[in-house]
Amino acid sequence: MKIQLTGNSKPSIGSSPSSSKVDRDSLKSVHRDKAKIFPEIPKALSHRLLKKLLVKVGNPNIAIELPKGEEILPSDTESPCVGRIRFVDQQAIWQVMLDPTFQLGEMFTAGRVIITGQIEDVMIEILSAWQRVGNRTSLLSRLFGWVHWPRGTSLQTARKNIYHHYDVGNEFYSLWLDNQLAYTCAYFKNPGMSLEEAQIAKFDHVCQKVQLRPNMQVIEAGCGWGGLALHMARKYGAKVQAYNISREQIQFARKRAQAEGLEHCVEFIEKDWREIGETCDAFISVGMLEHVGRKNYPLLGKIIKRCLQPGGRGIIHSIGQNSSERFNPWMEKRIFPGAYPPALSEFLSIFEPNGLSVLDVENLRLHYAQTLKHWLDRFRLHETTVSRMYDETFTKTWLFYLASSLAAFATGNHQLFQVVFNHATDNNIPPSREYLYRATDDQGHR
Repeated sequence: MKIQLTGNSKPSIGSSPSSSKVDRDSLKSVHRDKAKIFPEIPKALSHRLLKKLLVKVGNPNIAIELPKGEEILPSDTESPCVGRIRFVDQQAIWQVMLDPTFQLGEMFTAGRVIITGQIEDVMIEILSAWQRVGNRTSLLSRLFGWVHWPRGTSLQTARKNIYHHYDVGNEFYSLWLDNQLAYTCAYFKNPGMSLEEAQIAKFDHVCQKVQLRPNMQVIEAGCGWGGLALHMARKYGAKVQAYNISREQIQFARKRAQAEGLEHCVEFIEKDWREIGETCDAFISVGMLEHVGRKNYPLLGKIIKRCLQPGGRGIIHSIGQNSSERFNPWMEKRIFPGAYPPALSEFLSIFEPNGLSVLDVENLRLHYAQTLKHWLDRFRLHETTVSRMYDETFTKTWLFYLASSLAAFATGNHQLFQVVFNHATDNNIPPSREYLYRATDDQGHR
């Protein structure tokens, strides 16, 4: 990876796609050898089975097209269909019917299912319909859950998981993220905000929640490309130790700190959260909990308790869900190995065993849907470039991931929780939330 410093001291990204660390075998679905696994489905049976599947997921207002052009239309509406799902071959029908949550993404990226219309609109329609019938999971789907068992989150496995997703290549992410390379939910505080403005607003929102002030010692667990850590030092005068196990991200963040003259304020540390040993006035984690693993939550809380000084405050910002459910198996295998978005009740296993008290919970779900809309629009502008850098399967994989994620947040299947906490014995608690919304100047003073 080459990072070139321009005249205004901001790093530009120039990593070569040919040298990017893409695990191509994990991104290319091996479908050609599966062509004869299932027998041919008679036309009448195809109709019956697909109609039954549509009813089971709430009869979404989408059209289904079979390989020879036959159509299956929704029966209880006269509204125009939101979109169309076309099966290119009979085997794809079998695979999607038997294991829809995994195989729809597989068949799409393999070109064996073609979605006409905006993918996110089709997925929103499917997820909304499925919610109407109570998100019922069939016995067959539960059985396939054992086949798609998620990857673990041990210290060694965690490095492989992060490598799979975050070390794809900085140049790739720079095509569609904001100029800070913030790869978490933005905060659209005011209507009409750009993605860049909303990401800075998110940084400030997090800082205000922990009441960040000059010279406070901050530990950030999972720092991405360093945007938040540098913002805390630059605007608020904080001293930050930022942890991350993505080598590409850490190297890039260090270059940014040097370019801005902030290396004396921000230390980027290539270690796992389990290796944190310092103490702090504020513990901040934005977008890391999804990769920690449920069984490790009490350990995370133990580390936070040890690190957080008396009178300190912390915040955990994470994708979540309304109840404890398995993460989508296609997303876990192809995009985020080992990931799990917790239910809000599961957050408490971080705090309850470790004498930490929850002070505030905010749900920014619709902000994440809006963030994903920006990412998806930008990604689409660069589809040709991405295919040239990698291949068409990679491009379709990321397109399906971004569109499906947007749909999950838009329909309430996914949430975005910000949980603020402190030591249970600390009585230095503001009497209201007014402090969150008082304006700050460029130095973080109120």
